[in-house]
Amino acid sequence: MGRNFLDVEPCQAAGATLLPPPVMVSIGNISLPNDGYDAVIFDCDGTLVDSMSAHFEAWCDALALYGAKGIFKEDVFFAMGGRPTRDIVVEINDEYDLHLDPLAVADAKREAFLKRIKSVELISEISNFAESLRGKKPMAVASGGSRVVVEKTLAQVGISDWFDEVVTADDVKEGKPAPDVYLKAAKLLDVEPARCLVLEDAPSGILAAQRAGMQVIAVPSPLTPIK
Repeated sequence: MGRNFLDVEPCQAAGATLLPPPVMVSIGNISLPNDGYDAVIFDCDGTLVDSMSAHFEAWCDALALYGAKGIFKEDVFFAMGGRPTRDIVVEINDEYDLHLDPLAVADAKREAFLKRIKSVELISEISNFAESLRGKKPMAVASGGSRVVVEKTLAQVGISDWFDEVVTADDVKEGKPAPDVYLKAAKLLDVEPARCLVLEDAPSGILAAQRAGMQVIAVPSPLTPIK
């Protein structure tokens, strides 16, 4: 078997060496471009909203429910960020020779997250940028999450009406790191992929946006939520 997610060191998983440099404008103190693009597409979890702790806890609950307590470490969770839940379960099965039902675990994880959804907060640096573009640029959310979770998350933080389109893992054949969610978002916005700016925090999402031929800003994680 080749190298898989359990072999990746945290620094590599953060995009330091595994991915070719995709960043056109780096966010140190969150310096964002004012032009050079016709539409902006945002990842949701870890980019627009501070939800990763809630997602990790939900993963722990779901796996424990099916007899796999403690196998999903936090650094691995962050390395796999952005990928659909079912795809991650398939990799866990492969790595540990388990036979977890991907759909059942995904359902349990979704319900465990929704119980924690009130803990989710906006990430100010990114959400302020999105708010500044309202009515000026077409905007979309492109997430590796399920539609029900993404829509409830956006509603929880009060930004559902900011975006022209929302594309989720439920809407495409292949989740991140395949480019499908980003290409579909661009198509719905009626903007050429090369004229789209993507904000992403996860390695798989950065790679997906690269593969879509889009401009990418890698959002460092974690950023500070709005208080």
